[in-house]
Amino acid sequence: MLPTENRLRRREDFATAVRRGRRAGRPTLVVHLRSGATDPHAPGESAPPTRAGFVVSKAVGGAVVRNKVKRRLRHLMRDRVGLFPPGSLVVVRALPGAGDADHAQLARDLDAALQRLLGGGTR
Repeated sequence: MLPTENRLRRREDFATAVRRGRRAGRPTLVVHLRSGATDPHAPGESAPPTRAGFVVSKAVGGAVVRNKVKRRLRHLMRDRVGLFPPGSLVVVRALPGAGDADHAQLARDLDAALQRLLGGGTR
């Protein structure tokens, strides 16, 4: 399970990540990343944590399938949240093929999208 401090909950945060961030698409999902832009001279004791949110629409499947996809994505993101700069906003949007994909396929697609966003891979 993704820790509470790493969960993206506010609509404004989702909108910021999707509209102002970079994105990388794969066959089963699209990842939007808004890198943490923290000012080192700003008051505060530490940088905010990276937060991740998930969008799984009805196009993915019924309620059981959608919840299964969300659980899998949360589990996968828990191990990868440390890869992002502090204060980053990450939105993972599941595409209709995610409902039929197994855990390993979702992991491969998530890793490939994150590598492209973080490593500056080519299109």
